[in-house]
Parts: sequence; C-alpha cells; structure tokens
Amino acid sequence: MTADAFLLPSTGPDPLPMATAVAAVLGYARARRPLRFRSFAWPQGHWVSLPAFGWTRFDTLATGPNGDTDVLLGEGLHGRLDEPGWTDVDDALARVGPLAAAAAERAAGAPFWALPDDELSVLGEPGTVGAALREIDRRGGAHPAHVRAVLHHQRPTLVPHLTPSTRRALLPHTLEGDSGVDAVVRRELRANADAFAALEHTVATLLGDASPTRLRLHDILLWLATTLRLPFAVAAGEATAEWRSAAPVSPSDAPDRL
Repeated sequence: MTADAFLLPSTGPDPLPMATAVAAVLGYARARRPLRFRSFAWPQGHWVSLPAFGWTRFDTLATGPNGDTDVLLGEGLHGRLDEPGWTDVDDALARVGPLAAAAAERAAGAPFWALPDDELSVLGEPGTVGAALREIDRRGGAHPAHVRAVLHHQRPTLVPHLTPSTRRALLPHTLEGDSGVDAVVRRELRANADAFAALEHTVATLLGDASPTRLRLHDILLWLATTLRLPFAVAAGEATAEWRSAAPVSPSDAPDRL
C-alpha cells in the first residue's frame, strides 16, 4: 500500500484516496452547524454556529492531571450524561483503570499498530493487550463508548476508540482467533502504515491545534463512513482555509469519493 490511498475494508470495498482522507479530517475538525438558541437575554432566539463534530470537545483538549475532567471528554464525543450516567462512567473508569495500566505495561511502550500478532489473538492469551481490551469492554458499564473515549484520550497510541456503529462495521472483518474487533483495527493500520504515517503528518501540519495518532484518524474515517457523514465532512474540509492553503488536490481533480 502506498501513501496515495487507503485500503480499509471496514469503510467499504473501494480505496479511499489520500486527498479524500485529508479533506474528511479537515472537515471533521473545522465544520460547523447552525443552532437556534434562546435565552433570557434573547427570548426570541437567534442563530449560533457550533462545531459539527467532536474535534474541539475532544481532540484539542488535554486530559486532566487528576482525571477530574475525563468524563467530560467522553461527553464531548458521545453526548451529555445524566447524574446516574455520569456515576456509571466514573465507576467504570475506576474499574478498568488497572486493566488499561496492565495493557500499557504489556505493550512496553510499543504503539498499538506495532504490537506482535499474538497480542490481538486468543492464541496468545492470557495477559495480552487484546485480552485486556476485551475485559475493559466487559466491565465498561452502560456507556462503553464514553469509557473507550476516555481511555483512548489517556493512551492515544495504545487504546482504540470504538462506538456501536464502528464496532458493527468492524465485526464482519474479524478472523478466527481474533481477541476482538480491535484486531481488525490493527490489521488495517499495519496494511496502510505508509498512508497513515503521511496522514498523521499532514493533519498535524495543517491544523496545528491537535496531533491525533493514526488510531484516532482511523476512528474518524471509519465513523464518518459508517454514519454516512463522509460526504459532508469532505465538502466541509475542501472549503477550509487549510485545504486552500495546502491544495493537496483541487476538488475538480479529486476522484469519485462515494
């Protein structure tokens, strides 16, 4: 696989051109949506413009030194929690914290995409990173996506972020012996190593306010594709100042994306 395109079976059968991926991430970071807002000061209401996606509520934020803002990070991607939901996520993070730490110790500094095959295979268990991730999901409570979001933010090179929609997209691509759908993410990252390395560099250079790892970039591309938001994100990305300044490919030259 060259750096010109991605072959990601979880997003569909066709290659994803590099220019499309760059535009999609730019759109994810910069797209905005209108919202009608009413308050005591504006009882008649007025329009405000809000970020369309979770970039500014998640990717650009730092993890709190004492973990006191961690649940807020999960809410930034997956929505506000009521009081019982907040307690559920907070308790789940306390339960799975030792498992995430054990996975990090097992990985010994290696990023997720560089782990040996056995680390994401039931044949290598017990004690593997894959086994720890599966147990994290089992103990993740009623809001596992919030929990995964926090754990990814804490360990962005090791813990994949997963949502119900991306799990469903990954599941048909699991192989016998996989410890879970995380194994599919790892295979796609390794098969597209050059492309993801190029995307990491391009995104960090163009945007400047965050430097997501390829784990998060894979997550963004997969989520946009599985929720049918990719066309909107690409169009929004091609309208950004960052796209115009870099001009990786003009819209008229871009291949068919969808």
